[in-house]
Amino acid sequence: MYGDLANKLILEAKRSKNLEILPLYKEETIRSIVKETKTLQNQLDNLDAGNNNNTLESTQDDVNKNVQIFVNHLIMRRNKRVLLAYQRQRADKLDKITWDNVEPQGELLENLNFAESEYLEKYNELVTNYKNEIPDIDLSGSLDPPSDVFIDVRVLKDAGEIQTEYGVFNLTKDSQFFVRHSDVERLILQGYLKKL
Repeated sequence: MYGDLANKLILEAKRSKNLEILPLYKEETIRSIVKETKTLQNQLDNLDAGNNNNTLESTQDDVNKNVQIFVNHLIMRRNKRVLLAYQRQRADKLDKITWDNVEPQGELLENLNFAESEYLEKYNELVTNYKNEIPDIDLSGSLDPPSDVFIDVRVLKDAGEIQTEYGVFNLTKDSQFFVRHSDVERLILQGYLKKL
């Protein structure tokens, strides 16, 4: 039935909305939706050609054809909107990864198609160039003010020595510190520390 594949893609996008990592790109489903849209367009072209040839058709046939044309247009429009929304959601996730300074690796890179990996690479390059133009301001920081100035953190991965305004911290795995939130915010985003 027309629209079923688009509905599956919507449900897939909805399920993956809150995941930290992007799921595998649904290339076969997208190809099928594009093929369905082309089939609908061919049906419309045939209906339009049939209207030009027969001028003495009954009124009921005209009404049926007009309804079919209308429904085909609605399905095609919905398919296009679903495809655009799916792509937009994935692009937004990639943008967030770039701005959070998370290094894309492993499963994330495997789940991207060629165009998405190229987009991620170019967008990452643009953001890096933009950040380098204004080195005094941390553009990747959170826009929300922290609830506490100082927080407890646990070290998840060794990060070596970190210089802060209040001294030097040696971040070794499973150690715990009471530090200023702004000093370690980037390390939390990168997965080296966990807020307690």
